[in-house]
Amino acid sequence: MNTPGSSEAHWRKSTHSGGDEGECVEVADLNGQVGVRDSKDPAAGHLTLTRQDFADLLAHLRP
Repeated sequence: MNTPGSSEAHWRKSTHSGGDEGECVEVADLNGQVGVRDSKDPAAGHLTLTRQDFADLLAHLRP
């Protein structure tokens, strides 16, 4: 799902993404929500999450 204004968003690569490992995620602030996309294929679109859903996702992914 794309959010209006997402093309102007400042996308940042995850600090946990390795150099050339090929599994990189980018995130951006999208008008109070969080955008998540695959850095290898940014034109494929992105997932838009509420800040709470993003925090829940990170908590679930942490070891």
